[in-house]
Amino acid sequence: SYFGDKSSCVENASTLNFTSSSSVRGLNSTCIGKTPLSSSRSVCRSRTPLMGYSVTSSSAVSAHSVASVIVAVVEGRGFARGEVGMASIDLKNPEVILSQFADNTTYAKVITKLKILTPLEIIMSNTACDVGNATKLFSLITEHFKNVTFTTVQRKYFNETKGLEYIEQLCASEFSTVFMEVQSKYYCLAAAAALLKYVEFIQNSVYAPKSLKVRFQGSEKTAMIDSSSAQNLELVINNRDSRNGHTLFGVLNYTKTPGGSRRLRSNILEPLVDAETINTRLDCVQELLQDEELFFGLQAVISKFLDTEQLLSVLVQIPKQDTVKAAESKITNLIYLKHTLELVEPLKAALRSCNTPLLKAYYSSLEDTRFGIILEKITTVINDDTRYTKGCLSMRTQKCYAVKPNINEFLDIARRTYTEIVDDIAGMITQLAEKYNLPMKTSFSSTRGFFIQMNVDCSTLPSGQLPSEFTKITKMKNTYSFTSADLIKMNERCQESLREIYHMTYLIVCKLLNEIYEHIHCLYKLSDIVSMLDMLLSFAHACTLSDYVRPEFTDTLAIKQGWHPILEKIAMEKPVSNNTYLTEGNNFVIITGPNMSGKSTYLKQIALCQIMAQIGSYVPAEYCSFRIAEQIFTRIGMDDDIETNASTFMKEMKEITYIMQNANDKSLIIIDELGRGTSAEEGIGICYAACEYLLNLKAFTLFATHFLELCHIDALYPNVENYHFEVQHVRSSAGNKEKIAYTYMLSKGYTEEKNYGLKAAEVSSLPSAVILDAKEITNHIAKQILHRQKSTPEMMKQRAVYHLAMRLVQTARNSRLDPDSLRIYLKGLKKKYEASCPAPRQNDEQQ
Repeated sequence: SYFGDKSSCVENASTLNFTSSSSVRGLNSTCIGKTPLSSSRSVCRSRTPLMGYSVTSSSAVSAHSVASVIVAVVEGRGFARGEVGMASIDLKNPEVILSQFADNTTYAKVITKLKILTPLEIIMSNTACDVGNATKLFSLITEHFKNVTFTTVQRKYFNETKGLEYIEQLCASEFSTVFMEVQSKYYCLAAAAALLKYVEFIQNSVYAPKSLKVRFQGSEKTAMIDSSSAQNLELVINNRDSRNGHTLFGVLNYTKTPGGSRRLRSNILEPLVDAETINTRLDCVQELLQDEELFFGLQAVISKFLDTEQLLSVLVQIPKQDTVKAAESKITNLIYLKHTLELVEPLKAALRSCNTPLLKAYYSSLEDTRFGIILEKITTVINDDTRYTKGCLSMRTQKCYAVKPNINEFLDIARRTYTEIVDDIAGMITQLAEKYNLPMKTSFSSTRGFFIQMNVDCSTLPSGQLPSEFTKITKMKNTYSFTSADLIKMNERCQESLREIYHMTYLIVCKLLNEIYEHIHCLYKLSDIVSMLDMLLSFAHACTLSDYVRPEFTDTLAIKQGWHPILEKIAMEKPVSNNTYLTEGNNFVIITGPNMSGKSTYLKQIALCQIMAQIGSYVPAEYCSFRIAEQIFTRIGMDDDIETNASTFMKEMKEITYIMQNANDKSLIIIDELGRGTSAEEGIGICYAACEYLLNLKAFTLFATHFLELCHIDALYPNVENYHFEVQHVRSSAGNKEKIAYTYMLSKGYTEEKNYGLKAAEVSSLPSAVILDAKEITNHIAKQILHRQKSTPEMMKQRAVYHLAMRLVQTARNSRLDPDSLRIYLKGLKKKYEASCPAPRQNDEQQ
């Protein structure tokens, strides 16, 4: 090995025993025990990405189409049950992410983290997966990840001591502070040991010493959005069509690199909770919006970068066998490395005039001398004009002539031979064209090599057919593709010559990589800079296409004239804007209104705006202020088509139980249409009890319902506010029928449309006598409920006092008003308080 002794990194692979729910991919005959696990699935994903590097389009459209993350999960036993360790590595990115946290019996954190990682394969201990005795964690994971391969590893490979040794051996010096974080976190270390051993085995290659980025990622630095909420809100996948870009990711994704696209996706699924970090990002977006030269200059450079993370991943892997494919891969990646390093200076130049601290820090990071050292060493061996190009033949030519002449005499001879063969092929095809008087031209593909192609109408050919000399004929419209026996032989000679060139070039490249290897870890820094700049540019780009504003962070959720960002992309015109206001004193909002009036859209809009703010994006509103949410929970019902059955009802109960078990006072909770899957009496009872429980949490909660009885809960709880979506009644030109026109406007109070079920019955074919009876019964019941829940003057006064006190506390915390303005504001509060109170008695006035 050109990177040191392989034996120091690798143990004999035959010592491992694996069991997989499908036959384990890429394992040799030393693997034993391919028996199914307790999972009932028999079909699993059957691909492992190869170690070779393939360039992806800079548009990054399909950045997540192929899963490439392997995750190891282990749980404590006995008293430590519920303590979970995870370790993951992306085969396209040389970064090991370690996590350890305590989870409850729902294992919400584990499922959420795995959903975000979208794993290709999950590794667990065989003791957790025993048939008939599987742990609850294993059962839940297999239930949620039905299309993911599960592989079991003997428990002895989940060894925390071995895990720490692996990390000490493989972690690059820049990230060595991770030792302090994980030394006592035994479960994530155990997961790391099993993961890295398994990856070495399936990849048939090892990671070079001191080559990996290792970081510990707890669950406290990002907001938690459970997978059900992510699906409800269509954060990264459209619910109707998974290929459709109408998602929050689609709205914000103007990234130019695969790394930027990956970072945007992970940020949307795990928003930040640190206001200082978020504001640092927002400062950058603001500068990009204000400085056109900076924006377009950065965008032009960033769009030229390839997948830096995947490039680095391949560079730090050492193949266990030197094959032609491995040789070609290393040569290709050295060319990509040269291409990437040549972009460092243009990127510095684009950042030179920036002002915000984060952009300045990135500029300083790019002054790292290692970038220049590596590029200088590369250019002593590699031709200056060798670079990444599109097209397989162009790239093949670049690889053949990458190394400068006169470095290896035999290589120069082999390249001359290759050139002669290629010239001979072109000459032969020209002669065939003259011989048969046909417009033949030389074409090339990576699978067929050189072949002949021509555009001609078949009627012009003798007997409508090509001469018998040609074989493997394919036709598409008037384009023929074919070859001949002589051309096949020439291609074989060409391939032999290429193998020689690649082998000799590989030896030179490996020697070069050995010289630059100690400096190569600056690429971790570069990939981080490029992906972050790409994401920030994407945020700025999204702002230029719509009227987004910069969010503020306080203890209040206040959105002035906000709108739904995804709906804006779908609709022909801008959606109706609405206000939102939640504070500690008004933290629970009940929303009513008929079906189709806009309740669900409004609720989703608030959650999406909250997420956009917490990832550092501007928000679709005229003004907005947010309280940082540590968790975002949504329970979104179907507004139009409710299946009233037991399974729907049980799903509702599971979702609301999950929210109650995991929410706290820093949560944003959105509940839509709870209790529709059972009788009205039970539904109202469940909703009322759920509301009272959530009210005690002090979370910011928005609760949409058709049960108007819930609106009277504000008489008991002064922190409850009622809002409704207005509708208008429009009579037809005939004047005998009335239709509902939806305004999609939110107003204070609860809906006046109390009997829209009866109105629907009126336009149906029900007999008029039945409808009259229904109206009479409804009115009678409504009067009884209203009488029971009327507010007394004392309750109204208590509510007014509560609201005044909360506004005063909020003013003391957040006010930036000058003394005169503050005096005017306080007088306004006093007037509002007096207007909200019932007429005072004489004794009260004297007091």
